[in-house]
Amino acid sequence: MARLRDPQGGCPWDVTQTFASIAPYTIEEAFEVADAIARQDMPALKDELGDLLLQVVFHARMAEEAGLFAFNDVVEAISAKMVRRHPHVFGNAHVADAAAQTVSWENIKAAERAAAGDKSGAPSVLDGIPAGMPAMKLAEKLQKRAARVGFDWIEAKDVLGKVREELEEVAEEFNQAGGKAGQNEARLTDEIGDLLFACVNLARKANIDPGMALRGTNLKFDRRFRRVEALLAAERRTPGEATLDEMEKLWVRAKGEERET
Repeated sequence: MARLRDPQGGCPWDVTQTFASIAPYTIEEAFEVADAIARQDMPALKDELGDLLLQVVFHARMAEEAGLFAFNDVVEAISAKMVRRHPHVFGNAHVADAAAQTVSWENIKAAERAAAGDKSGAPSVLDGIPAGMPAMKLAEKLQKRAARVGFDWIEAKDVLGKVREELEEVAEEFNQAGGKAGQNEARLTDEIGDLLFACVNLARKANIDPGMALRGTNLKFDRRFRRVEALLAAERRTPGEATLDEMEKLWVRAKGEERET
């Protein structure tokens, strides 16, 4: 990376990059790691982890050039953090199980935030959550933080009622607009947001990662729709030349084929 960033003999593209310009690539590589895991493609995972590591190297190199820190500082910082947040491993503390460790971890993080935070404002249990996170992950983080102080549903089944309630409110907005979403777009957006937030809550209470669940469904949809396209291609047709009813029947067929395998 030092050679790539060399102003004299390096790569023109790499030389012109900044923290801000590279940040989107860092996020993209993290998503590609998650995608390889969802597809259970271990060779791809190896490659994607390398791509993600390169992002860390890239940022560290730019920081070193600016006299801020170097790659070794990054490694030392995360190593120190892992020791600090695992006193039951590297110290004399004791935790009963994984759930207790999660509580301990969050308490230590909260203490770190309090020590490093801005003392001018009122502290909040929600402090330190990046607002720029993907919306679904942000919803999950907000819910987990609130749950730490008891603002949470007791069981996953308790959230089902909230999901039904939010779905009914979405339906009501459609009904008031005569089935035309554009008539009350702001209210409908708000209600659909509430519904999605409740669904994330349901997944969280069921100990299911909502992002991974949706990613799996996305892959499933991709796989089945491609099968529908293949079945239509065998008839020398495209989806644009088929009716919705015909495609629905082929979709059901694709689902059945998956169950048989």
